[in-house]
Amino acid sequence: MVSPPVKWGLRVLAVGYVFFLVAWPLALLVRQTFGNGLGNLVDALGDEQVTGALQLTAMIAFWAVVINLVFGVTISILLVRYEFPGKRVLSALIDLPLSVSPVVVGLALVLAYNGRNGLVGPEMEARGVQVIFDSPGMIMATCFVALPLVIREVVPVLVEVGDDQEQAARSLGANAPQTFWRITLPSIKWGVVYGVVLSLARSVGEFGAVKIVSGNITGRTQTATLVVEQKYQNFQQETAYATSFLLILVSIACLLVVAFLRPKHDS
Repeated sequence: MVSPPVKWGLRVLAVGYVFFLVAWPLALLVRQTFGNGLGNLVDALGDEQVTGALQLTAMIAFWAVVINLVFGVTISILLVRYEFPGKRVLSALIDLPLSVSPVVVGLALVLAYNGRNGLVGPEMEARGVQVIFDSPGMIMATCFVALPLVIREVVPVLVEVGDDQEQAARSLGANAPQTFWRITLPSIKWGVVYGVVLSLARSVGEFGAVKIVSGNITGRTQTATLVVEQKYQNFQQETAYATSFLLILVSIACLLVVAFLRPKHDS
């Protein structure tokens, strides 16, 4: 048994760690954002550079989440329900984005898809498809860094629920799409929701890989995180704080939506 002083000491240590690492910096950011009331936020939303970057960020995050959702659920089912050569290698590669710097990811995409001397970039640009310094490359980079989030949420749920109901459905004549939509998806829906939320938050906040593949072209390939950096370096800290607050607000809103939608009996 752990003595009460040790329990309280561990609690204070955990709360202090979270406070100094997360809560305190965020509180300072909020204070700086609203130091002049709503003025900083209004000015940021009135800045065409900021609004354009927010729109681009929303578009990139949307497509990245959709792509990762489709492929994430598919790969999860493949890993849990089927045996095939290279399964362990595939599972290990899925975690690669968690261990590789996003800057390295961006550089690798540039080497493969740039239109001057990339591996396939010149051929693609000759056919009118530009990847690097355009939205396709930014979506690819964002998809890569957020790839494991849906999979690592769905795989444990698939393992836990098993495949008894799926086998019963197939034995009663249900085909693969019917089994998926009526049996598999309802049983993993909360894993999918959490994975989507995490993927969205990661996609909105991506910086390193997107900066490399986008070229950080103002008004064209500049996302919200890149605007924060530029505004801060240009001594427009108030706008940088306000834009950062908007990005944080998106993540908090996603978590709140999940908390309200989640059934009470699942908590």
